[in-house]
Amino acid sequence: MKIIIPAAGQGTRLRPHTHTVPKVMLPVAGRPIIGHILADVASLGASEVRLVVGYRGDSIEAYVNEAFPELPVEIVWQHDQLGLGHAVLTALEPEDHEPALVVLGDTVFDVDYDDIVSSPDHALGVRAVPDPERFGIVELDSAGESVVRVVEKPTEPKGNLALAGLYFVRDAELLRSAMASLVDEGDTTRGEYQLTDALQRMIDAGERFVPYSIGGWFDCGKPETLLATNRELLDRNPPEIDVSGVDAQFITPVFVGADCVIENAIIGPHVSLSSGVTVRDAVIRDSIIGDHATVCGFVLEGSIIGPGARLEAAPVVLNLGEKSELIC
Repeated sequence: MKIIIPAAGQGTRLRPHTHTVPKVMLPVAGRPIIGHILADVASLGASEVRLVVGYRGDSIEAYVNEAFPELPVEIVWQHDQLGLGHAVLTALEPEDHEPALVVLGDTVFDVDYDDIVSSPDHALGVRAVPDPERFGIVELDSAGESVVRVVEKPTEPKGNLALAGLYFVRDAELLRSAMASLVDEGDTTRGEYQLTDALQRMIDAGERFVPYSIGGWFDCGKPETLLATNRELLDRNPPEIDVSGVDAQFITPVFVGADCVIENAIIGPHVSLSSGVTVRDAVIRDSIIGDHATVCGFVLEGSIIGPGARLEAAPVVLNLGEKSELIC
C-alpha cells in the first residue's frame, strides 16, 4: 500500500504565519501538523509514503528526514498549484495497482487507520456537518450503503455528509487514470482539478465506494481551527511537564518544549510552547508560541505567535484616584 499526503498548499488563510512557514509545518500540541499525521500512519507499514510538497517544501523535507528517518518517505514536488486532484496525480505512477490511502496534509484525524485500509471496497472518510455547502459532499444510495455522487461545495447540497479529507482506493491506477483524463481534457471545477471529479468518474464507471464515518476531524486551515485542534490534542493526550525549579503556575494541559525559560508566569490551559521560548511576567492561555519567541509582560489568549517573535511590554506605574477607570 502507498500513502499519499498532499502538503503543497500555501495556507493563505493562516497568514502572516505562512509567509515564512508552510502550513503543514505550523506547530500544534507540540509538533508540526505534518508530524502528527506521519506519526498516525507510520504503523500501517506502507511500502511508501509520498509527500507532495510545493511552497517552501525544502523545510518540510528537512523536518521529515530528521523526525521520521525510518519511514519510507518520498518527496514529490508539485511545481504548479492546480488543485488537490492535480497534487494527487503528481504522486501517482502509471500501472501502479497497489491500494492507496490519501490523507490531507492539514488535517489530523481520530480514526482507526487499520480499519479503513481493511475495507474490501474503496472508502471515503465522511462526517455530518451543519454547513455542507462549504465542503465536498457525499450522496448515498437509498440503502445508505454506497456512494452514488460526490459534489465539490454544492450551492444546494443534497445531504450533510462532508468529505473529511481521507480517501482509500483499492487500486491506485484507477484513481490515476480518472485524474489524468480530467487533466487531459482540461476539465476543471472552480479553476482547479478536483479530486472529487476524479472520484465521480470512478463511480460512473462502476467502482463501488462506501462511506467511512470519521470520529474526530481536526482541521488546521485557519487560525481558529488551528487553536481548536491544539486544544483537542492537548486534552486527548496531556503532556507531562517538569515544573521543578520553574517560577510559574501551570494550568494543564500544557506542552513545554526543550530549553524554555519561564519566570513569574501563569501558563495554560491549552498552551503549546515550542523549543527555546522565553516567558517572563506574563499570562498565556489557549495559545501557540513558536520556536525561540519571547513573551514578556503580556496577557495572551487565543493567540498564535510565530518563531523568533518578540513581545515585550514595560511595567506601568499608575496613580489612579477614586472611581477612576483604565480600560485597555
